[in-house]
Amino acid sequence: MALPAHTSPLERAWRIAYLVTCTAIFVFLVAPIIVIIPLSFNATPYFTFTEAMLTLDPAGWSLRWYRDLLTSREWLRSIENSFFIATVSAAIATTLGTLAALGLSRREMPARAAITAFLISPMIVPLIITAAALFSFYARANLSQTYFSIIMSHVVLGAPFVVITVTAALSGFDNQLVRASQSLGANLFTTFFRVILPLLAPGIVAGALFAFITSLDEVVVALFLAGPRQQPMTVQMFGSLREEISPTILALATILVILSILLLTFMEAMRRRTERNRTGT
Repeated sequence: MALPAHTSPLERAWRIAYLVTCTAIFVFLVAPIIVIIPLSFNATPYFTFTEAMLTLDPAGWSLRWYRDLLTSREWLRSIENSFFIATVSAAIATTLGTLAALGLSRREMPARAAITAFLISPMIVPLIITAAALFSFYARANLSQTYFSIIMSHVVLGAPFVVITVTAALSGFDNQLVRASQSLGANLFTTFFRVILPLLAPGIVAGALFAFITSLDEVVVALFLAGPRQQPMTVQMFGSLREEISPTILALATILVILSILLLTFMEAMRRRTERNRTGT
């Protein structure tokens, strides 16, 4: 971004230092993630850059680990479990989180601050404590090592993101639109689906994506509650790292990184679209 012509040398120096610092922090955080992408195409079963890879020799590059990933029954089953659990848990968390945010947005709601703090507490409490508590609860109910226990546990972890994003969307919501809809004869059902829901859609979609990613990336709760049949890919990756270090893990990690980038790009496009709609540009 160009600086105004009247900017002083000190302000220019501060601007340059700020950009350099932000760039350095970004590289420091992203570099360990990006480096796994070329390693996933390594022709050798090692987590290192070989001489053939560094010299761009075609013999040093291979799709071997992607073929292993797509032909392994264990890996495919774990991926299927992960996406099934993430999709169902995100749907439930989005529904419950949206309803909770709508209720908390009402001024007549008693103890709003306390209820909000309780709903977002899974984001604050250490995950190992939450996992141990959930395991104790479901074990006593004879529901551990079931899809139900893992899905509902991931709902607990994902719902706070939905509450936060929908609450943020409600902060700019005009309640006069609801009164106008009701004055024109629309009932509560029609008002919700024709007025409220379309305006809150960006916040709801963002919350749903956060809940989906949280479930897809979660490993601690899954280690406590997942059985052999419910094992998600995060647990499969964790076990593979302990038993055998195979670049197949890097292939799956690369796919997950690309998926995360696509989801974040979609969320940013939704945010910009919402801003344009609000400003009328």
